[in-house]
Amino acid sequence: MTDAPQHSQQPATAASVRPKATPRVGRDVKVGAACGLVVALMVGAAYASVPFYDWFCRVTGFNGTTQVAGEAPQSKPLARTVAVRFDSNVSGGLPWKFEPEQTEIKVRVGEVTTVHYTITNEVAATTMGQAAYNVTPLTVGSYFTKINCFCFTEQTLAPGEKREMAVVFYVDQAFAADSENDGVNTITLSYTFFPVKKAAPKPVAANEPDRPGGSI
Repeated sequence: MTDAPQHSQQPATAASVRPKATPRVGRDVKVGAACGLVVALMVGAAYASVPFYDWFCRVTGFNGTTQVAGEAPQSKPLARTVAVRFDSNVSGGLPWKFEPEQTEIKVRVGEVTTVHYTITNEVAATTMGQAAYNVTPLTVGSYFTKINCFCFTEQTLAPGEKREMAVVFYVDQAFAADSENDGVNTITLSYTFFPVKKAAPKPVAANEPDRPGGSI
C-alpha cells in the first residue's frame, strides 16, 4: 500500500494574515462619546461667553447697542444735525399700547435731548413688561449715548394705567469725526416691550428652615 502524497505546507505570509476587524458597535460608541463631549464643550463655551458678549456690545456698540453716560458732555454741540426717528413695538402676550410722543426730530450732534414715550395697560389686570432696544444703522450704536432710559427697569402697570416715560440722549461728537458716517443722516431708536411674568410665590414651609420635632 502506497502512502498518500503529502502536500507541502507553505509558511503563512503577511498578506494572508488579516487583522481582526474592530467590532462596529465599539466604534459607534467611541464616536458617539466624542461627539457628545464636543457638544458639551460648545454649550459650556456659549454660556460662558454671554457676559463677555454683553460687555462687548456695550463697549463697541455692536449690533446697535447704545452707550450709557452719567452726565451730559462738556463740549458745545456741533452745527451738524441728524434726524432721530423713534420706533415702538409690543411683543405678543403684553396688552399694552406703546407709542412715542414724536416720531422724528432733528438734533445737533452733541446736543442733549429729551423725548417721551407713553405706555397704557389696556386690560383690567396688573401687568409687567420690560423693554429691549437698539439703534440703526447698527454701526451708530457706539455713538448714540443715553443718560436716562426706561429700558433698564421692569414696568408694572395697574389696570388701565397710562404712564409717561422719558429718554435723555445725545449723539456723541465722535460720530461726526468718523468718515464712515458722512452719509448717515437718520438714526432710528427702536424699543420693544416684552411681557414679564411674576414669579410664583413659594409655599410658606419652603421659606422656613427645618425645625426639630417637638418634645415627646
